[in-house]
Parts: sequence; C-alpha cells; structure tokens
Amino acid sequence: MADNKHTRGDLQQMQAVPLAGKILMTKRRIREWYDHFDGQVYVSFSGGKDSTVLKHIVDSMYSDVPAVFVNTGLEYPEIQQFVREVKAGKYDCFNPDVDILRPEMRFDEVIREYGYPVISKEVSQRIYYAKKGANWAIQCVNGNNPDGSKSDFKQRIAKWSFLVDAPFGVSHKCCTAMKKKPAKHYERQTGRKPILGTMACESRLRQTQWAKVGCNAFDAGRPRSAPLSFWTEQDVLHYIKEYNVPYCPVYGEIKIDDNPELEGQMNWIDFLGCYGPQDRLTTTGCNRTGCMFCMFGCHLEKEPNRFQRMKVTHPKQYAYCMDKLGLRDVLEYIGVPYE
Repeated sequence: MADNKHTRGDLQQMQAVPLAGKILMTKRRIREWYDHFDGQVYVSFSGGKDSTVLKHIVDSMYSDVPAVFVNTGLEYPEIQQFVREVKAGKYDCFNPDVDILRPEMRFDEVIREYGYPVISKEVSQRIYYAKKGANWAIQCVNGNNPDGSKSDFKQRIAKWSFLVDAPFGVSHKCCTAMKKKPAKHYERQTGRKPILGTMACESRLRQTQWAKVGCNAFDAGRPRSAPLSFWTEQDVLHYIKEYNVPYCPVYGEIKIDDNPELEGQMNWIDFLGCYGPQDRLTTTGCNRTGCMFCMFGCHLEKEPNRFQRMKVTHPKQYAYCMDKLGLRDVLEYIGVPYE
C-alpha cells in the first residue's frame, strides 16, 4: 500500500463532492493530460452513457480531440446507431471526428481460442491459469496465498473454484483481444494517448488502479487518463439531465427512482451534500451496456437480468448468443437464470 498514490478514504471523499465540483476537477485533469501530450490525445468512446458524458466534457473544452469507437460487433444495435449519428454530425454538442476501428478476432473466435468471460475479469484470469496448471492460480482459486497458507481475502475467488472443472474454457482475454488491441494499434499509428470514461466504483480492479496512479497515469507502460474515476453512476445520470446531453436510446428514459427500497434511507454521500434519495435517478431501459454477450457481473443482477431483458428487447441477438455461442450452457453451469 505504501506505493499507492491514494487511499480508499481519498476516493470516498472525492465521490462525495457535489457534481459541480467534480466537473471542475475532471476538466483540470483533462487539461493536464492534453497539455502534457501537446494535444496528442483521444477520447475512448463506446457510445455508452459514461463515455458520452466524457466526450461531451472534452468537446466543450477542445475542438481538435478525436474519438475512437471500437466496433466489436457485440454492441447493442442502438449503440452502433448512436455512434454513427455522432460521427455524421447529428448533434451540435459533439465533435463528429470519430474513428471507427474493428478487432482482428470475432467473439466466437475469442471464446473458442481462450474461453468465456464469466463472473469478473479477476476471477476469470485465475480460472484461466488454474486450468493451465499455474500453481499461483491454483492456490488462489483454493483460497490460499502463493505459499499455500489460507487467505480470508481470497475466499471470494475460491467460491468459484468449481469453474476449473467446467466443460468449457473461462478467460479474461476477451476485452484485450477485441478492444484493447485495436486501440493500442491506433495509439502506435497516431501517437495519441487515451482518455477513458471508466469509474473506480465499477470494480475492485479499477479502484486498485486508481489508488496506484490516480486519474492520469502519465508514467504507465500504456499512459492513460481516466478523469471520471471519482464519479458515480448518479453523477453521470445527473450530468446528462442537467446539461441535456444526447445519449443512446437503449437506456430508455432517465427519471427519478421511486424504488421503495430506497425510501427513508440516508447514507454518507447524502449527508455530505450529494444527492438525497429523492433525487436518485435511474434508467427505464438498460442500466449498463457494454458488450451484449459479456457475462461479467451477471450473477449479481436482480431479475430480470441482462439476458432475460435481451430475450424481450433483442430476441435475434438472444437466440444467437444462446444457441450459436453456447451461453445457455455456461449460464446454467454458473446458476444464472436466462429465460
């Protein structure tokens, strides 16, 4: 921990800052990134709401920063259409300079070569190497430290140890093959450095990465900026509403969340001056987009989960991933409902 730039407490304090303050902090980090690389930067634009907000902020500051969209073929059709509309100049608030890249491998080739993305990137990585006989990974999925001693921390991974014997491959390599590799090729060709719309609240891995280097990783092997790191999903939704930002219709309407589970609740963010329960926003459509067939995190979702919703909203894609790609068998194996 001594090598970390920030602590979890730092992150909580920054997450508790009101939106107006976060916007100023984000712009400062974007400006530092832009100046450091003499404007040779780009926005990683997925078409999702987080990167849409990022692009809106960057475009309000600079007119010469292109965006890059990696069309993996796994995006929702609405996402692909929205990106095409941005590129065509339909929205005055967005710079239409969008480069569209494609990966070398298709998703069916990735899962055949490496395995399926399930549970999380962290768990999939351990299962992948445990299946290959790596001792450190075997110890990890058994809940142990590398020396064989018991680790309470690694019990969260050990509960998925049954995946080592699964009749299908499990892997963390999908994102690298389909998204990171084309982006890195673009960076080598252009010399531009990425600005990403990722947030630390999305995963333990991203929290760890932020704690090590902060928002701007100038000295990383692959330099990258993540100026929304200390934002939350609520910040993104409130920004879209407050600034009337066009966004992909796959999310549906953004409205106040009247979920009765939240009534009367008060947490530390509310106390410190962020959004109270009456201001909590939600989407009537998809909550998260990303790749349609990715199974990371689906075991945590309440019903209807992403695949149950897909069966209703995108029956063609649902039938393809269940019947052609074999997701039905994988979901059954890990106990996630899909009908």
